Amino acid sequence: MKKDVQEKINKLSMMEHSLQSFLAQKQAFQSQLVELDSALGELKKTDKAYRIVGNVMVAADKDALATDLAQKKEMMELRIKSLEKQELKMREKTSELQSEVMKEMSD
Repeated sequence: MKKDVQEKINKLSMMEHSLQSFLAQKQAFQSQLVELDSALGELKKTDKAYRIVGNVMVAADKDALATDLAQKKEMMELRIKSLEKQELKMREKTSELQSEVMKEMSD
């Protein structure tokens, strides 16, 4: 096999690994987003609010806590969108490189 083709195959392998990393990060962020949505939903149902600080749960201002959670949710959504854009670009590059490798191997 040509050295050039082998290098492309190695690069393709690294890109696939990066894609898996993006997917794992996105999944973790989506999980955190679900937790934030759940917390905001529960916060609307109650009069009292608490915040966990270390190993202690302390009373908190409900409005301030809701604002904080909403900001965290917004940040998480932005991170997910950013990862999705990176993932899409990486998939396109991976697909192009894969086509190149397949073409060169069939020649």
